Amino acid sequence: MFKPLKTQIIASALAALVMNTVMPVKADVTDNLPDMGTTAGGTLSIDQERQMGDFYVRQLRASAPLINDPLLNAYINNLGQRLVSHAWSVRTPFHFFLVRNDELNAFAFFGGNVVLHSSLFRYVDNESQLAAVMAHEISHVTQRHLARAMEEQQRSAPLTWVGALGSILLAMANPQAGMAALTGTLAGTQQGIISFTQQNEQEADRIGLQVLQRSGFDPQAMPHFLQKLADQSRYGQKPPEMLLTHPLPDSRLSDARNRANQMKPVVIQSSQGFYMAKARALGMYASGKNQLSDDLLHSWLQGNRREKTAAQYGRAVLFLQAKSFADARRIIDPMLASDPDNLWYLDIMTDIDIGLKKPQDAIRRLLAAKNISDPVLQLNLANAYLEANQPADATRILNRYTWDHKDDANGWDLLAQANAAQGLSNEALAARAESLALSGELDQAIRALSSASSKSRLGSLEQARYDARIDQLRRLQQVFQKYQRS
Repeated sequence: MFKPLKTQIIASALAALVMNTVMPVKADVTDNLPDMGTTAGGTLSIDQERQMGDFYVRQLRASAPLINDPLLNAYINNLGQRLVSHAWSVRTPFHFFLVRNDELNAFAFFGGNVVLHSSLFRYVDNESQLAAVMAHEISHVTQRHLARAMEEQQRSAPLTWVGALGSILLAMANPQAGMAALTGTLAGTQQGIISFTQQNEQEADRIGLQVLQRSGFDPQAMPHFLQKLADQSRYGQKPPEMLLTHPLPDSRLSDARNRANQMKPVVIQSSQGFYMAKARALGMYASGKNQLSDDLLHSWLQGNRREKTAAQYGRAVLFLQAKSFADARRIIDPMLASDPDNLWYLDIMTDIDIGLKKPQDAIRRLLAAKNISDPVLQLNLANAYLEANQPADATRILNRYTWDHKDDANGWDLLAQANAAQGLSNEALAARAESLALSGELDQAIRALSSASSKSRLGSLEQARYDARIDQLRRLQQVFQKYQRS
């Protein structure tokens, strides 16, 4: 994998509970809860939600540290889509993001955008618990909780609410930057949004439990994770950010446990991908107490086959991070020999080869892989070609990749490098413009395309393509104008 670039994140609400003793209430775990989300239709259409989601994703890419790791993004999106396929009332495509943040939290917002803090990988014990967090966030979206909150707030302060939303999302994703942006914009509006969210957390739990069960995960994972939050709040020096952001009624844990107990018990083993993602996230993107520890690796070595495999992979990740490439290779070589098409092994071995100044070894290995058409390996191969000073070969791959994955800044940034290395300055500018646009820098993107157009032959197809894209971005600017913060 090439070194990921800084990008960003998103937000809206999982969270919280304080444990309390409450008598259980008989729950119908098979019911389909009323679709309350349609009540927001008078304020915000589904198309408007998607439009706002696109706007805020671009803004947050420019301001909060998204982890742009193709392997981790593929894992959380595959897991998320599995859950979405078993959810009801899905009106928008879903996109899942991972942000580099050591505070325990997760968020969802307009347009099916769900963000997980990287520290979640430290706190979840198994894949079902991670899926429980994601199912809860998916349910916030399908029930249109944020749109309903907006409807409530717009009755009193519509412009203030819209102007503050971006700051609230940024504060959740990147507290230092976000809190500065909040100054002077919120007043009582923030408390109103949080209070409305409190009314919907239990609904998201209930629907999320159903999604979790239908997707084949352990429904007990949700109350188990909530119990972990309660314990951390009770015995820790400070409660998790997840609880600080959205405190909830005492009955939440009791209700989740009661409903899960009425569901058919299942025994689910976490996938190999879960353990590999956990090792990678904690080994590459965590700091302090969230880092991949010797204690965790040792416990995995005493566990099942999947845990033992992840422990070995985790050791290699730590060696890679320390630039001890030969040590990392000694671990991965036998693993790759036994499973030559494993994406996790091929990706890290590509980094090792490049670290050892042997990009041609990476190219040969990747070309021999049966699943070379996988997007993760395509990016690896393009990067290896660039490291081997073969930019034309990289461009051939990246032209197709960026066509298929227009929202992945990784492809555009590599394509800009490949075009520049060949002296194709206009095409490098055009690729750079796409990366700028994804981060909401539409003015800069238009300037880059305008420069490319002015240097092109008058009336050429190349110039027409640049000019057509400028027109598209200008129309997008007009659409986004009403969402700009005052």
